[in-house]
Amino acid sequence: MRALHILAIVAGCAAGLLGGPAAQAHPHVWVSVKAEAVLGPDGKVVAIRHHWTFDDMYSAFVTANLGKDGQPPTPEDLQPVAQTNVESLKEFDFFTYGKLNGKPVKYDDPKDYSMTYDPKDEVATLNFTLPLTRPAETKKAFTFAVYDPSYFVAFSFDKGQSVNLEGGPKGCSLSILKPHALDEAEQKKLNQAMSENFSPGEDFAFRLADRAMVACP
Repeated sequence: MRALHILAIVAGCAAGLLGGPAAQAHPHVWVSVKAEAVLGPDGKVVAIRHHWTFDDMYSAFVTANLGKDGQPPTPEDLQPVAQTNVESLKEFDFFTYGKLNGKPVKYDDPKDYSMTYDPKDEVATLNFTLPLTRPAETKKAFTFAVYDPSYFVAFSFDKGQSVNLEGGPKGCSLSILKPHALDEAEQKKLNQAMSENFSPGEDFAFRLADRAMVACP
C-alpha cells in the first residue's frame, strides 16, 4: 500500500479501488521509464529528466473523472496530479539512485513537472526534471537506476532508446547495463513473493534494475 500512496492522488484504499486479484499481488504499479541525462558544457551531469508511463490500470485510477464533457483529461486537468506525485516522491529519493565513485548523489526539488494522457493507449505519463544538488563529474562514470526497493512499483527502462544525453561536450557516451538473470532459487522466491503479496526484499529490486552509465572524456 505504501507505494500506491506515493503514486496516487488519494491515500488509503487504492488497491481496493483498482480491484481484483491483480491489484493485490506485487507489484501494484508498472512504470515504463524514459529519461535524459542533462549535461552542462563541462560534461557534468546537472539533472535527470524523467518520463514515467504508468500501466493502464493505474492510469485509469489517476485520471478518473478528470476529463470534461467525456473528453480525455488535458495536461491542465492533470497538473494537480503531477504536483501531488512529485511532492510525494521526495521522501523516497524519487526512486532515482545515482552514484558517483560508488557514493550516492543527492537531488534538489523537482521542477518542470507535468502529466499527459494518451487516449489511444489509455496511459498517463508523468514528466519531471530532477536537478542534482551538486553536478556530477563524468570523467569517472556516473550511473543511475530507477527502482522501488520494496518492489511495490515495478520500474523498467522503456524498450528502444530509453535514456538519452542532452547537452555536454563531444565524446560523451551513454550505456545501458542490463541486470544479471536470476538463478532458479531466486526466481522461485520472487514468484512466491508476487503470488503471496509480500516484498521479496530490497536486494531483488536493486538486482532487477537496469542502469544507465554516463561517461565523458
